[in-house]
Parts: sequence; structure tokens; C-alpha cells
Amino acid sequence: MADNGEDDSIDRIKEGDYVVLKRGDIFKAVQIQAKKKVNFERQWFFLDNAVGQPYSSTFEIESGGSLRFKSPTETQSSTDASEAGTDNRNIVDDGKSQKLTREDIETLKEQGVKGQDIIQHLIDNSSTFRDKTEYAQAKYIKKKKKKYENTVTILKPSCRILAVMYHGREPGKICHLRYDTLAQMLTLANVHAGSKVLVFDTCAGLVLGAVMERMGGFGSVIQMLPGGGPIRAAMESFGFPRHFHDTLYEFPICHVNAVLAGTLDTSAKGSSESSTAEEKTPTETGTQGSPEEMSVDQNPDDDQAKLEQRKEAKALERKQKQEEKRRKLAAAAAQLEGRNADGLVIASRFHPPSVLMGLLKFLSPSRPFVVYSQYKEPLIECFTKLKEQGGTVNLKLTDTWLRHYQVLPNRTHPLLLMSAGGGYLLSGTTVATDGSKPAAASQAAQEPAPKRLKLSDTQV
Repeated sequence: MADNGEDDSIDRIKEGDYVVLKRGDIFKAVQIQAKKKVNFERQWFFLDNAVGQPYSSTFEIESGGSLRFKSPTETQSSTDASEAGTDNRNIVDDGKSQKLTREDIETLKEQGVKGQDIIQHLIDNSSTFRDKTEYAQAKYIKKKKKKYENTVTILKPSCRILAVMYHGREPGKICHLRYDTLAQMLTLANVHAGSKVLVFDTCAGLVLGAVMERMGGFGSVIQMLPGGGPIRAAMESFGFPRHFHDTLYEFPICHVNAVLAGTLDTSAKGSSESSTAEEKTPTETGTQGSPEEMSVDQNPDDDQAKLEQRKEAKALERKQKQEEKRRKLAAAAAQLEGRNADGLVIASRFHPPSVLMGLLKFLSPSRPFVVYSQYKEPLIECFTKLKEQGGTVNLKLTDTWLRHYQVLPNRTHPLLLMSAGGGYLLSGTTVATDGSKPAAASQAAQEPAPKRLKLSDTQV
């Protein structure tokens, strides 16, 4: 019974959780916080009443911004009509079929009438609704529900949901990476629990979060940072538990050559020198003070003592941060020094050839790698360099194609609108190379073939 209770608590919304709000095909990732106003689809509300409810629940937005839980039976109830026509050939769209005006609808909203009742009013006051076919009526009701029903569904974040959300709202932040392409990347890189994976991601942390979700908190993930601090907005939206973050390491890609050469210095000496250099500027500027502080000061000795205490606290905090940064760098370098990574995933807006050639050296033989790019030309350059350099087999350059279908009784067909492209993938497998064999082969290729001696008739 205790286990069932724990499982039930995991599937329920708690304060501080990251969730995804859904209405129709629109998604938004937020965090559950008490008395925090959330804006979603031109409406604002509070998520306090959602705490304790199961995920995938639907709520109705009431006046004042509070949420009311809707039971599954209430959610499934619809305003289906009992009468339907045989075809739509006699229906004329002249704009006069609806008797309710915009002012009437606004008056119903001000009176607090629910969205479902407004839809029923629209159906009752439509002169052509009952002449429409059953399919046309369902389409009409679906369209009006999307416009007038004030409902929102709260989902648990997952790789697919977040990928669909980012691709629909802000595709530029994830380099137009589509969710089917992301799924192929995880498969081609053979991401699984217990593996060591290198990730170079500038897609707001979406690829990093997908790798961590697939590994389930087992193994190690080394994120290669292109510049300053990491950008992990999408990864934070997954809401991973703490032990997932314990398997994550971060390493600046600018130090890759130092690791390969064995000259990376992770001792405390270098970090202490940089910290002392940073401490000089605030110390000198802090002694001056502003004119207002100088005029208000009544006891210079007490103020000087407080100023010194603040300086010491800031210096101690800066030193702790430097030590923590050095410790993380040393831990990530220790993971890379073995050069025994099990996979490499690259999805970046940077030019991939130099990044790929540098990071391939950290993979063990017979390990997969995959590179994503929105355009095929950079991957063609990578393909050519890998062929010239050697050390890889099974190189494939592919593009992904996806089309959605409407699956309904007697009206299943592909949707008219679809994504033009999902980007390109370059995948392959590393192999161990022997330096002596290519040299011998090239030497044999340069030597001319021995000539055959012709036998004369006398010798025969």
C-alpha cells in the first residue's frame, strides 16, 4: 500500500513542480508557485488550486483567476446536436445565419455564463446548424470550443511535449529542431542508462534534457559549453530530481585542446590568482562611497567596520564560487581524460566541422555519434573531412520528413499544412585506426607494378 501511495504522489501536481499548460495546440511551460499570476493565451489565473490534483487534469478558469477542477465526465460532455443534414450544398455563407451579435456574446460573458453554455446559445440561434452534416457540426463545435471555453490542461513535462512546445512557439531557440528529428538523434547516438555521453547543445538545453531523460539518472552526461554559463531553460523545464543533476558535468569547449595535450591546470593556484585580481576593483571603488552616504554617516568608525565586513563576506563568497567552479572543471576533466565516452550528440548553431573533429577524439572505438544541422552544407563538409581523415565507418547523411494525418471515422486524410523540413542528421561509428597500415598502403600505391617477363619460343 505504501508503494501505491508513493506512485500516486508522484503523478500529482506539487508546489514547485514544472508543468506544461495546454489549450488546443498551444503549450507553455511554467512552475507551480503560490499566489503567482500566470498569463496564458491572453488570460491570467493562479495555479494554487491545481496543487494535489493528478497530472493531465483539465481546469476551468473562473472569475478572479481561480481554477476549478473538471471531472472526466464533465470534460467529455459536449453539445452534440441530434439532428443533422445530408450534405452542405444548400448552405450559403452570407453572414446572416447567426442571430446572436457580438454585443450579445459579450453580455453573456459579463453575466458569468460558462463557455459551454455560450456555445449552446450559438447553436440554438444558428439557422443553418441543423442543415449541416454530422462532420460539419462537429467541426463547428470544435472551433467554437477553442474560442469560448476557458479551460486549461496541466501536463507533466516530457521530451516530446517540450519539443512540440518549442517548435511551435519559438523554433529559432532550438535551431528549428523537430521532435521526430530529436527522437532519431537519441536512437542513432544509442543513448541509454549507464552510458557516458558528450553533448554540445545550443538549443536552449532541449537536447541535453532529452539525453538526461533517456538515461534516467544513471551514467554521466558531459555538456560542452560554447562560452560563458550554460543556457538550460528547456532542461530546467523537465523538472528533474536532484540525483539527475548529480550525473551532469559541464566543461568549456575552449579547454578541449588542453585536455588532449595534458596541459590543463585545474589546481587552486590559477583560480586564486584570478579571484585576487577581481577583488581589487570592488575594494578600491567601495572605499569611495556616494555623497549621500557620506552626508548621512553619523559614526564613521561603525560604518567603516560594516564596510570591511561586507568586503570580507563578498571576498569569501567569491572564493567559494571560484573553488566550486574549479572543482566542477576538475571533475569534468577527469571524465574526459579517459577518452572512453560512449556517444556524442551535437546540435548547435555553430559551424560543426571543427567541433566534431575535436570531440570525436574522446570517443571509444565502435561508438556512435550524431550531428544535427538545420542546413545540409555544413554536414556535407563534415562528411568529406571524416572520409579523408578516416577513423569512422557507416557514415550517413539523412533528412527527416514528417506529415500529420487526421484520423477520424470516414474522414481520415493528411493535413493540408505540414512542416517543410526537420533538418539534417550526420551519423556514424568510430573505429580504431592503425597508423602503420595507411602508410604502407600509400607506399605500395606509389610503387609501380612489376613488369611481367615474356617467355620466348626458344625457352619453351
